[in-house]
Amino acid sequence: MTAAAPPMSTKALLTDVTTVRMRPRYEGSNICTWIGFKHVNYLVEEAVLVHFADSGAPARRLYEEHGLGLDVVTLETRILHAFHMDDVAEAEVVPDTAADDATLGFRVTLRVERGGSVLKAVTAKVRISLRADTYLAAPGEPPVEWAPFVVDRLGAKAHPEESAPARMPLTDGGERAVLASLTEGRNAYAWKWTIPYPYCHFTERLQMSGYLRLMEEAKDRFVLDRGISIKTLLDDRRWIPVVPRSSIRVVGEAVMEEDLYTVYTVEEIFKDLTYTARMDCYVIRDGALALTATGRIVHGYAEIENRRDWRLVPFDRRVLAALGGKPGGA
Repeated sequence: MTAAAPPMSTKALLTDVTTVRMRPRYEGSNICTWIGFKHVNYLVEEAVLVHFADSGAPARRLYEEHGLGLDVVTLETRILHAFHMDDVAEAEVVPDTAADDATLGFRVTLRVERGGSVLKAVTAKVRISLRADTYLAAPGEPPVEWAPFVVDRLGAKAHPEESAPARMPLTDGGERAVLASLTEGRNAYAWKWTIPYPYCHFTERLQMSGYLRLMEEAKDRFVLDRGISIKTLLDDRRWIPVVPRSSIRVVGEAVMEEDLYTVYTVEEIFKDLTYTARMDCYVIRDGALALTATGRIVHGYAEIENRRDWRLVPFDRRVLAALGGKPGGA
């Protein structure tokens, strides 16, 4: 007879440090053997999930026994050194939750070996909410230790500075009018998209990895609209986009098969070397646009020198004009 698992406790989760070795997914190597920012963030998320499991509170048990969905609601990442296919990352997860916090916080560091030295390749801050499941059954009382971190909707316990802004009234005229209102007066691109189930988890909610995929797609759509698509600059100059920083905060919920309006806005171009873009995602609720997630990503360009190496390059006139141009169509 299998012994019953001991009751879950937050003690190890909030005090112990977890170290785990991981490899980036093969899927994330899209150009030569470099790993894209999205899959670097997947490594960060996976390290936190391992920390939960090693602390006796794996995501599966939280959900099956207590109806608590583990949701990454904040993910801020700095990439200091690029990862390559077949690299082995050593991830360190350090708890970072204050006594009055309403979300579980962690600091994650990824290290990688280069030429006999171990380098700090990635630093990240992650925050977790435990979402009470209401889809399959009425929620029960969570274990006492976990109650401070349980929400009935994502974003419900955000700090005031992290709360979603006031809801935006809908513009009459259908999809085109809504997209136009979201980009008016901004250096932006927007589109509407119906959320498919592969981007969701816990039966209905769009999850953090889905927003990461959207952030990657937003960049792709924006530069295509501006005439400097990824393939265009690859073929013309062997230029590829690189990402030193990214962040996403989930401030509301988006549900499977809802229409999601995503806006990608260029906010700043810094010294012809990088540009910062903001991504905002909205759903329509009660006749208004409600923000569900917001984030920022910093991009630069690198020139491919050979199958192994690249070097950062400044933007030229064509790229600067495209990045700083007037809003394109959706």
